[in-house]
Amino acid sequence: MKPLEVWGGHECTVNRIGATWRDQTVLSGHQDRIADLDLFAGLGLKAIRYPVLWERTEKTPGAFDWSWSDERLARLRALNMRPIVGLLHHGSGPSWTDLLDPSFADGLATYAGAVAARYPWVDDWTPVNEPLTTARFSALYGHWYPHERDEAAFWTALLNQIDGIRLSMAAIRAVNPRARLIQTEDFGHTFATEPCLAQARHENTRRLMTWDLLCGRVTTDHPLHARLQSFGLEGRLKRIAADPCPPVIGLNHYVTSDRFLDHRLERYPASTHGGNDELPYADIEAVRVIDPAPAGWMQHLQHLWRRYRLPVAITECHLGCTREEQLRWLAECWDAALLARHAGVEVEAVTVWSLLGSHDWDTLLTQANGRYESGVFDLAGGGVRPTALAALTSVLATRGMADLQVAQEAGWWRSPRRLSFPPYRVVPLAAAPPRLPRAATIRLEGAPPAEFLEECNLRGLRVETENTGGPCWMAVSGAQAWPQGRTLDLALDNALLLRRDSDTTRRNGA
Repeated sequence: MKPLEVWGGHECTVNRIGATWRDQTVLSGHQDRIADLDLFAGLGLKAIRYPVLWERTEKTPGAFDWSWSDERLARLRALNMRPIVGLLHHGSGPSWTDLLDPSFADGLATYAGAVAARYPWVDDWTPVNEPLTTARFSALYGHWYPHERDEAAFWTALLNQIDGIRLSMAAIRAVNPRARLIQTEDFGHTFATEPCLAQARHENTRRLMTWDLLCGRVTTDHPLHARLQSFGLEGRLKRIAADPCPPVIGLNHYVTSDRFLDHRLERYPASTHGGNDELPYADIEAVRVIDPAPAGWMQHLQHLWRRYRLPVAITECHLGCTREEQLRWLAECWDAALLARHAGVEVEAVTVWSLLGSHDWDTLLTQANGRYESGVFDLAGGGVRPTALAALTSVLATRGMADLQVAQEAGWWRSPRRLSFPPYRVVPLAAAPPRLPRAATIRLEGAPPAEFLEECNLRGLRVETENTGGPCWMAVSGAQAWPQGRTLDLALDNALLLRRDSDTTRRNGA
């Protein structure tokens, strides 16, 4: 296998809530900053997931504005950073179509052919990002346009997107026979109490449907074939199975992707309550209740490899949290990818997602609250400032190992403090990758206030108050203001950006 690559991607969703459209590329300011691409290339990225989105480009039927993508893709080519072009990212297409439109797939394929003709040198494509997730949020839960809450609409929306992907790749390959499909999907495991096991089995089967459909696996012996058949979709399933379009498996996984279903509603807040037609249950982040914690990356990589025997790329790795936890999440992901490769899994890359951060994902983009999460770069101060994640990304891209000490420590999702509810014991599906015990991170000169020590403890940052002569990541003088909250994030950024090795990084002051 080729060396494990580092890819990147900026959050580029264009989603629709009723008649309101929100564009993350505009919200981040990347719309007007082509110089961002040079910053991305400076990290050592081999490839970047990049939008040439349908809604942004086809202004009226058959009328395209290529000016923005022409300039950006030309710059990517000059920087030798290959694009993985996306055509829809949690969207439903331009205003004249939607996920339930019978002409949706043909319209997307026509657009894909036009994009390929414009950029025939592009080899990697993601026509639709996370089609199963988009179908759930748009047609089963009603969060996004067209705001349906109906299972038949959900399956129709998914099949429309799958047909759009298949037809798009045919149109693209008519221009470029080398073109690869890199198919992304959010992926996790659903755990459950005994009364909820049937629902958990359904969700653990449903989570695979994007890739199962594209690989031609949804035939009469598939566990969900009869369910889709009951909605009158048998003919479409036959056509899809007869003309498969196997992809590179694109694994998107978040700390909240693993779920737990519990029939004991009284244990959980009302906001978690839901259910099916037969049973009410709470739907909770598994990391907050399952013990031991879900294994995460390694388990999912091995599962997908055993099922499909197709190349896998981790296509989104992001954690909205404090800086040291963001580092630990990326480092655990990278180490899991290396371990999986050692075990024979064909893992191509780890994608550092949300290069410029994201806006309002805490409400699934349903509210415009201005809530910003920083990523590899931080936009909160008005500029584009590299964070400690930039240092780690550069180390991974150039040296292939997550050897920054603070990144090697266990994250909060491996700590007992992750538990928000009484733990539910399970037999582990797989072991979590080993992490280093908490190590000295901050050396203090002078007596720190109790509030500072408490925050460091909550964030898993061990401090030393004596000069032992060993390595540290940041030295803080007692005569200066103690960094807390975002200021502590900035101090960590500055300390880790000074030196990008595993020896000693010293920073006096916050």
